Amino acid sequence: MLDVALLGLLEDGPQHGYELRKLLKSRFGNLTNVSFGSIYPALSRLERGGAVETVEGVTPVALSPPTGSLTGERAAMRARRRAGTRGRRSRKVYRITPAGKPLFLAMLTDTSPDDTRSFLLRLSLARYMDPAARLALLERRRSQLVQHRSELPAEDEPGRDPYAQSVAEHIRDGVDRDIAWLDRLIEAERSLGAGAPRSDRRPSRRSA
Repeated sequence: MLDVALLGLLEDGPQHGYELRKLLKSRFGNLTNVSFGSIYPALSRLERGGAVETVEGVTPVALSPPTGSLTGERAAMRARRRAGTRGRRSRKVYRITPAGKPLFLAMLTDTSPDDTRSFLLRLSLARYMDPAARLALLERRRSQLVQHRSELPAEDEPGRDPYAQSVAEHIRDGVDRDIAWLDRLIEAERSLGAGAPRSDRRPSRRSA
């Protein structure tokens, strides 16, 4: 998932490797679950594959914090892209290539089963998906959680000690909250209609 995160950041504009290290932490927290030492090898691998290129004399784009408004973030993204290739000379920076853009989308919309971390990373980049792909991502994750819920121990299993019972209840409650959260996101996506533009509606801050 590190490749997906790096390409997603570079979709916003060219960046130094050092800045990408900082952005991985500030944007995604521990969702990528990688050491900083693995970032440059990943960038080199993406460059060898033609998804990323290094350029000289380009000023990296200053990425502002998320605004919470999807419309505002899109406007800021467009402004960053227009400014991405202008400015004074600077150190070598990384930039996504035309070949890297479809690769990024293919990786982002991959239908392989997600664990919690990979799902949340994909969801944090869901603005790059079309409405049908976003809905499919949410519905797929909901199905996984419903299956997981059905496999949990019974609520009142005879003979279970109170500590184990408390842990089982905590796990069930967490899965139930995540399913309810996904239900709200799915309802919001469906209400937009296929191909309809995103509104400024902000999703719940709860995590799955």
